[in-house]
Amino acid sequence: MSPLVRRLAREHGIDLAKVVGSGPDGRIVRRDVESLLSGGAPAATVAATPAAPAAAPAAPAPQPAPAGAQVVPHSRMRATIARRLTESKSSVPHFYLTADCRVDALLDMRKQINAGGQVKVSVNDLVVKAVAGAFADVPESNRTWSDEGMVMHDSVDIGIAVSLDDGLVVPVVRGVEGLSVSALGARIVELAGRGREGRLKLDELEGGSFTVSNLGMYGTQSFSAIINPPHAGILAVGAASARPVVVDGALEVGQVMRVTLSADHRAWDGALAARWLAAFVARIEHPARILA
Repeated sequence: MSPLVRRLAREHGIDLAKVVGSGPDGRIVRRDVESLLSGGAPAATVAATPAAPAAAPAAPAPQPAPAGAQVVPHSRMRATIARRLTESKSSVPHFYLTADCRVDALLDMRKQINAGGQVKVSVNDLVVKAVAGAFADVPESNRTWSDEGMVMHDSVDIGIAVSLDDGLVVPVVRGVEGLSVSALGARIVELAGRGREGRLKLDELEGGSFTVSNLGMYGTQSFSAIINPPHAGILAVGAASARPVVVDGALEVGQVMRVTLSADHRAWDGALAARWLAAFVARIEHPARILA
């Protein structure tokens, strides 16, 4: 059975040992659980009489650590990350779109902002603000999937992936569309700092519809990220680097940043994701629009 089926059964107190699945080779699928919850029998019947108890499969014997190595028990955070991302990758239909952004003008604008301001603005701050702007340009994309229906969000609440020594946290910045770039930068710094100290509040880790994960500061050129449920997408941001670009038929050197959008196909179709990504690239390449 899938992790989703196990979770539904656990939440509603269903004993899956008594259910005969209707999927291939007797696999218990979601419709079997939903049928039980609605008061009916699953597509394949619930076992009417208890069968003779079958011997439980033996748990795999723990493997000894290789010579010269040791097994370090998982921290609670690492175990939670493993569980959530495994569920996401196995139950959320991911698809991916990639774009290269010319960022010469963006980097120049950042220098100008930081030349006279007390609060220093990072490239990531401008990226997050451009993400919010893309949702303003394509408002129908600001939505997330739920079993009951599509959840349409009226503000842009963005999760920021923050690396820790043994994992990561994703605090949510709310109302990004209404924040100035400097206020946004200060908010991200404050949340990231408290996240590394383990002082985030529960409500600061909940909600939101989208995530930004930036590994450009490590020199990573490009990567694909796993969606952070219940968000509908995550933007993986790589490093800006000098690359050959063609402008009006002539070859020149430009600063290019590659981004990869991972989208939940239940909430976003390919054309919608492509329009959102095009809106993001347009704001990054014409950075005055980010400040508008």
